[in-house]
Amino acid sequence: MYGWRGYGDKHKVEENPNRITLSATDKGNVIGTVTIGIDSDAGILADEIFHDEIQKVRLRGGKVCEITKLAFDPTLRSKMALASLFHVLFIFAHYRHHCTDVFIEVNPRHRRYYEAMLGFKAIGDVRTNPRVDAPAYLLWVSMAHVNAEIARLGGTSDHPGNERSLYPYFLSRREETGLANRLLKLDQPGG
Repeated sequence: MYGWRGYGDKHKVEENPNRITLSATDKGNVIGTVTIGIDSDAGILADEIFHDEIQKVRLRGGKVCEITKLAFDPTLRSKMALASLFHVLFIFAHYRHHCTDVFIEVNPRHRRYYEAMLGFKAIGDVRTNPRVDAPAYLLWVSMAHVNAEIARLGGTSDHPGNERSLYPYFLSRREETGLANRLLKLDQPGG
């Protein structure tokens, strides 16, 4: 997907204990992937060009993470599948890693989508991302906002009203809690 978009073809999923890559499948075929990077002593990938902006969040006590390597089959227009990937990422970030702030680097042409569909906000000016040799905005959303939207809209995709976001396609709060508990048990001995 990245090569097709002109962002290079050297995007591997590397083994890193601070990154979790998820994939969505349909009938055994991978239809999408996304990675969450948890902050560590090495930082996150976005630090390469946006360290000043991310550091402001760290200095006020934020625990940061980032969403990277999102690729989704362009022939599918499944809000449910995309929302499911994002929701599991947010569950890992919130319940397992206690993250408070989520970042994503996006091409300017995708900025409005993330703002409208997930509530991200642009921080700073557009800069050149050398990993993909393309312009990028740094977008941010607080986990408090994500949690409030999930509580308000999660599990309402059958009747989303006038909402133009992915949150109605997220799990309900009850379903989220059940999934989070199952995922956390995987971390425990014998889990």
